[in-house]
Amino acid sequence: MVSERGLQVLRAIVQDYVDTREPVGSKSIVDRHAFGVSAATIRNDMALLEEEELIEAPHTSSGRVPTDKGYRVFVDHLAEIRPLSTAQRQAIASFLEAPGDLDDTLVRTVRVLSQLTGQVALVQYPSFARATVTHVELVQLGGGRMLVIVVTDTGRVSQRLALVGDEFDETELGRIRAELGTLLVGRAVRDGLARISDHLSADSRVPAPLEEATAAVLRVVAEELDEFRQDRLVMAGSANLARREADFRGSISPLLEAIEEQVTLLRLMGEMVADEQGLAASIGRENEAFGLTEASVLASDYDSTVARARIGVLGPTRMDYPTNLASVRAVARYLSRLLEEDEAAR
Repeated sequence: MVSERGLQVLRAIVQDYVDTREPVGSKSIVDRHAFGVSAATIRNDMALLEEEELIEAPHTSSGRVPTDKGYRVFVDHLAEIRPLSTAQRQAIASFLEAPGDLDDTLVRTVRVLSQLTGQVALVQYPSFARATVTHVELVQLGGGRMLVIVVTDTGRVSQRLALVGDEFDETELGRIRAELGTLLVGRAVRDGLARISDHLSADSRVPAPLEEATAAVLRVVAEELDEFRQDRLVMAGSANLARREADFRGSISPLLEAIEEQVTLLRLMGEMVADEQGLAASIGRENEAFGLTEASVLASDYDSTVARARIGVLGPTRMDYPTNLASVRAVARYLSRLLEEDEAAR
């Protein structure tokens, strides 16, 4: 059982180690923090923390550094997460307020979060399986190519190219549009996929060129709607890992692979347990099942119009947890508000 002063000493060690990257000794704690006790007393407290495996000596006759367990206790005992400065909040607002669709908003979101924290920033796309298709548009580009535009009620807009082989006049194009509208407009994404599948497997009395073009367009739309249902991440700041490579005890290759493949990070973010504030942290060896024992992930829930998803940061265990948690929470809240306002405006 760690005493209250022991927790304060642990807090001082974490803060000083994050600030200096140097192991922390009892004398420096006495010099830098107002504990009102001797260095010998602090050494006794540090010995107890070491027994609890909350700190360790990286080498003989050195100061102490936090362990993964120590970081966990530090995060769990944060009295409060200090708010961001006015300047930081203004930076978030100015960066995110520019008009744009959801894709653009999420890209700008991870960029500002990466800039605030100096870590890799991650944001999950919300699942759009319950989104509703509101519009499908076709634009002939010539050469048998057709641009297919799909819009949902969440503001998601996709543009894909379909190869239809022929050119069509406005009457024929209108028939294809009408067919798409009947199948998809006003339908949920998952329902639209089912209707496309049924249509493609059914016999049709539509003239062959039109039926082939409609089928080609529907296959492209089906691919896009299926992607709407998939979990995926938008990320920014991967170069920060290389800049902070000295903070990792081993190779950063597993982190780079996780960033490239996304599946591991999606699983990890999905399994993290949030507190009453919607914040979650997974630290060091807690990530062993995901092959990311060298890293910490901090995340916060945000609300979209159709689902709850997560935004967070990935970085070394030696990070400024209070500031990074505050940044993640602030950006998540601003993103939720922005998406809510955007939905209300439509």
